[in-house]
Amino acid sequence: MHRDLHFPTPIYIADIKHPTLNQELERDIVAWSKQDKGIIRTNVQGWHSHTNMNELPQFKKLVDMLYACQKTIYEQEHYESEPVLGNMWANINPPGGMNRAHQHPNSLWSGVYYIKAPKNCGHLKIDDPRAAASMCRPKMKERLNHPDTSPTRLWREHHYEPIAGRCIMFPSWLMHCVDPNESNDIRISVSFNFLQKCMVV
Repeated sequence: MHRDLHFPTPIYIADIKHPTLNQELERDIVAWSKQDKGIIRTNVQGWHSHTNMNELPQFKKLVDMLYACQKTIYEQEHYESEPVLGNMWANINPPGGMNRAHQHPNSLWSGVYYIKAPKNCGHLKIDDPRAAASMCRPKMKERLNHPDTSPTRLWREHHYEPIAGRCIMFPSWLMHCVDPNESNDIRISVSFNFLQKCMVV
């Protein structure tokens, strides 16, 4: 017997190693938040920067690293043309801050890079995109080696713990949210959207 997988949802994880990147990003993003009140999107009790972060020279180092990650994904997914970074923005979630469930329209790949991630600062939660799968759910065994051992949650959603220096990338149509920050410190991340070069007019 063999097992086929049809219509899988690919999620890529990259741990970016750089001795000073996160310190520099935290300094520049916190300074930016003090000068600009930001905008409201899915953020609740948090600061959301304007989405032109990729155009600002102080963030070029991160932009270059994200391009390197996306080029690898585009090669593995057999895309015909090069990635183009559509927009990028910073998020600061204070204790209690969160992000409501949402998708990223008009993009192919989206992602988040974690700069400061204290323990219990709010998981990235992704929902099962197969709506029809909820009509009859099986009773599942616990998986003790899995970070989320709840059988019900394993079936309908998945949680990723934020880790500073980690980048998680997923298809832009995938519904996701950020759980409330239950730590005593701020959570800092950068989100972004990528397209293909052939899609940009």
